[in-house]
Amino acid sequence: MLKKLFKWLAGLFIVLVAAWSALLFVPKDNGKGYRVKVEKNQGMASVGRKLADDGVIYNRHVVLGTAYLLGVHNRLHTGTYRLPKKVSAWQILQKLRGGRPDSVTVRIVEGMRFSQMRNIINNTADIEHETRGWSNEKLLKTIDPNPLSDNPEGLFFPDSYEIDAGSSDLQIYKTAYRMMQRNLQAAWDERQSGLPYQNPYELLIMASLIEKETGHEADRRHVSAVFANRIAIGMRLQTDPSVIYGMGSAYNGRIRKADLQRDTPYNTYTRAGLTPTPIALPGKAALEAAAHPSQEKYLYFVSKMDGTGLSQFSHTLDEHNAAVRKYILKR
Repeated sequence: MLKKLFKWLAGLFIVLVAAWSALLFVPKDNGKGYRVKVEKNQGMASVGRKLADDGVIYNRHVVLGTAYLLGVHNRLHTGTYRLPKKVSAWQILQKLRGGRPDSVTVRIVEGMRFSQMRNIINNTADIEHETRGWSNEKLLKTIDPNPLSDNPEGLFFPDSYEIDAGSSDLQIYKTAYRMMQRNLQAAWDERQSGLPYQNPYELLIMASLIEKETGHEADRRHVSAVFANRIAIGMRLQTDPSVIYGMGSAYNGRIRKADLQRDTPYNTYTRAGLTPTPIALPGKAALEAAAHPSQEKYLYFVSKMDGTGLSQFSHTLDEHNAAVRKYILKR
């Protein structure tokens, strides 16, 4: 009986190994090439699920199990890998294991500063860092000899950019710059009448202020209205994000009364009008809000402090003071 059991188990083992090997080594014809994208901190479990869902591999459990055996299940290198139309799961694993993506994705988030964008690009692996030692001035002049401003802040569009591995980082900057020019010009061309902005650059500055003040769709056009209404009547914008920007490295996470009183070119409590440059990289939604503020005559807003990030808007100082007592002072 033991001998028969052993033979049965041995036969079963051989069948399982053969099946496993077939699922792993036999190429699957997918009819066309495929690009598998590995996000930051993504492991083989989620990548394998995506490959299986798209029909690129026969069985994700075989792929994941083999990845565990190879010790690469959670050591995937961020990037995009190109696969031929006919490929085996083993070949896919070897490509991912090699950690040499065919293209690299760099994500720039709305509201980041240009300095943060440069830091992200400078620390992105598998691309040529041609611009790493360049000054901001050299970088901007290389892209555009006649930019809207000598300060690059706000002139680059926040988005996800994919370039071939080994390509120059200058390609990302050029693409992001061109995208911002297109989006800004579109917002300017489609803007509503009567706005207190003289040119597209002033609209870009306003979009950056809106971007830093709120990330809520419901609030963007109202914030835009508050700032536009204030400019129209000569009232100071008094927006904290601009003060923070002007503080530079001195900002430690909070603003004191002295910071609001200390004059800098970006202190909208001490200076009227727009800041001299944008204070961040605004996204498309902020650009559209700057070009299309709501029709409300709001002049004030304050955070509701309820965990939503939403604000309470007011037409008059009395309304605003009442909102401050309700939401800030809790009285």
